[in-house]
Amino acid sequence: MAEKKMKVCFAASSGGHLEQILMLRPLMQKYDSFLVTEKTEYRPAVDGLRVYYLHQVNRKEKRFPLRLIRNAFRSLVILHREKPDAVITTGVLATIPLCLLMKLTGRKLIFIESLADITSPTLTGKFLYRYADRFYVQWESMLKIYPNAICLGGIY
Repeated sequence: MAEKKMKVCFAASSGGHLEQILMLRPLMQKYDSFLVTEKTEYRPAVDGLRVYYLHQVNRKEKRFPLRLIRNAFRSLVILHREKPDAVITTGVLATIPLCLLMKLTGRKLIFIESLADITSPTLTGKFLYRYADRFYVQWESMLKIYPNAICLGGIY
């Protein structure tokens, strides 16, 4: 009987976080993968990869809690359709409902802290650190903040 190929969700908000997750394309090709990101005017070039879109969330907007709730429902639909074994994410806010739903359903959460942060944690990193099965930082200096993290250097 053939061994089931692990299904992995790669999730990131738009901009630099998305660019960082797309640096993991060799890993994406190794597994049955799909991408979840924010819906913006920018469309990433992801040949052959299924892409799902969440609503963009800005914590300074009055309606950000409503957008998070909408993203939670959208994430439920995505998880039901795809049934991933794990999520690998670089954050940020729009992806939090997806990450928490992964944990609530017994799936693996892997978080990669931003390359841009050398001495201080991101808000998403601080929040998801306690839930992540694996937590990666890209700078050794960040191990002081996240003592149980793994540092393998930068994605780039």
